[in-house]
Amino acid sequence: MTEVISGAAAIEIGDVEQFLYREARLIDEARFSEWLTLFTADGIYWIPIDPHKSHTECASLIYDNSLSREERVYHLEEVGFPAQSPPSRVLHFVSNVEVIGRSQRGLEVISNQIIHELRVGDFRQVGLGERRTFSAQVRVHLAVEPDGLRIAEKKIILLDRDISVGNMTMIL
Repeated sequence: MTEVISGAAAIEIGDVEQFLYREARLIDEARFSEWLTLFTADGIYWIPIDPHKSHTECASLIYDNSLSREERVYHLEEVGFPAQSPPSRVLHFVSNVEVIGRSQRGLEVISNQIIHELRVGDFRQVGLGERRTFSAQVRVHLAVEPDGLRIAEKKIILLDRDISVGNMTMIL
């Protein structure tokens, strides 16, 4: 394996891939409380409309800081969003994982992801029973912390971000 960070906390590309696969699996299995633990204390989960602008310059489909992520997970696990009743079934395919930058704090990682989503149900609610596919480039800043890798920022750049994407209450 090729080391992407050497020294006492050596990180190899396989470690990065396994981290991204684990994150995807936690989302797919609706283990959202565990998913929260993958982020740094100040981590950001972001789905921008214009990936070339900051979140302060342009609207975002989702821009969650730590508190917003926790609130989203609380609603999904404890309260239930009406738009997530029944809850989405999600399946991620992660590919083309590449470390594109390194810093003292961590790694800049890019991957391509295909995310399938399905909400079973009947005709009474718009979108139930329809399969949706999201194609995205996912840019993640991974912080190297004493207990392992953590997400400092996850930026999901949807291929169809500038057209209506509908219900985005699930986690991608």
